[in-house]
Amino acid sequence: MPTVLIGELKQETATFNPAPTHYDDFSVYVGQELIDAFQATKTELAGALDVFAEADIDVVPTLAASAVAGGPVTQTDLDLLIGDLLQAASHHPDIDGLYLCLHGAMAGEREGDPEGLLLAELRQRFPHQPIVASLDLHGVLTQRMIQAADVLVPYHTYPHTDQYETGQRAASNLIGLLGGKLQPTVARVQLPMLVRGDELLTATGQFGLAIGMCQSIEAAAGGLAAGVIIGNAFTDVPALQSNVLVTTNDDLPRAQAEAERVGRFMWERRKLFQAELTSLEDAIQQASQSAGLVVFSDAADATASGASGDSNAILQGLLSSRFSHKSLVPIVDAAAAGQAFSAGIGATINVTLGGSRDPARFTPLPVTASVMSLHDGGFKYEDGTTARSGRVAVLQCGPVTILVTERPVYVVGRRVFECHGLNPVDFDLVVVKSPNGFRTWYESIASLIVPVDVPGSTSANLRSLPFKNCVRPIFPLDEEVPSPFEEKAS
Repeated sequence: MPTVLIGELKQETATFNPAPTHYDDFSVYVGQELIDAFQATKTELAGALDVFAEADIDVVPTLAASAVAGGPVTQTDLDLLIGDLLQAASHHPDIDGLYLCLHGAMAGEREGDPEGLLLAELRQRFPHQPIVASLDLHGVLTQRMIQAADVLVPYHTYPHTDQYETGQRAASNLIGLLGGKLQPTVARVQLPMLVRGDELLTATGQFGLAIGMCQSIEAAAGGLAAGVIIGNAFTDVPALQSNVLVTTNDDLPRAQAEAERVGRFMWERRKLFQAELTSLEDAIQQASQSAGLVVFSDAADATASGASGDSNAILQGLLSSRFSHKSLVPIVDAAAAGQAFSAGIGATINVTLGGSRDPARFTPLPVTASVMSLHDGGFKYEDGTTARSGRVAVLQCGPVTILVTERPVYVVGRRVFECHGLNPVDFDLVVVKSPNGFRTWYESIASLIVPVDVPGSTSANLRSLPFKNCVRPIFPLDEEVPSPFEEKAS
């Protein structure tokens, strides 16, 4: 019976977020804990585990460590995470293959390519065993990652709904490699462009057509993996740009031709992949005139993209404008949550909200609020994984209900509210901390969705951010960006 080693290391880093990510921010599962935590979830690991079980593959779980997107991982803690996974792997020198579940856009304080480093270290330790890794399509693809892994398998959907299927695709490739049936040939096309906006929605946008090409490549004979890896625009590291990656079975010319075809499609449409934002004043005006649920997308403070989560810009706008409709606003503020717990349910407290993690962008906002409910412990996201929110307080400030979490959490789906006694359908306005991922859960109940232009470390207004390290020149940060296809065209 073949034996496969599995592990996970995932965090999406926003380098413009000044709040660092620590080891304690990661949910860490070791050995059998990994299988117990992820089996029957809608994750890559669950998809891979099911495929391996069906193929009668013996699985050796090492370590799974994942954190909510956030600021750079402190170097000491990053070294510890990678070291723990490598040490766990070293106890199993006789395994036949490796599957790694990665995000791809993690960054440390000094190391800009932790996934590449991990894969390279594993390749050194297991020079003859096949290595397959799955990636988020917001990963930052590096040559070190490509060289160390036999096959890299990226998501195909945005918002991300195919994590489980991506794990299945990765596991199927690894099984093919174990059987000696595959000889991967890889082509990469680098695209100097950073992309945002609604055209990235794979169900309706132009990006979906590019992903459709990739799916056709995989479905055809000899297609192993194909995807457009657009990077996380806020992971400002030297490799940041968009990429097309195509892997075929012993057919490099085809891989190169297909990658170029998809790359040209993306490059020719680059101007479409930009976000249209609405000023906060106009957004509030639209909400005041709308019937039904209005959803404000605060992409600039998207904890799903790595922001701090402590923006009070929309909250301050709602309160100062005397917006009278029932509103639901999330915010990360450990001190405020602690103050609410000390006061107790039913108490009225004078508290400041926001600006606790990114004080250069946000000034703490003083409010008087009632403590409506208190919650201590995690909750389950829609995919079945557990959130580590810390203490959570629900505050009421006039018509505004405020969900205060001690730690950053994903404010993408509805369960972050529902698990704390708040149903979005009971409100006139809900603020989500997500650029587009929230649509999976809100489009069916929202009468209006407004992407709001407010400050933040993950603003879709990319020129407002202090890029220093990414590929340059790059669209849309620079006016003149040579086409990656000019030399071939001439």
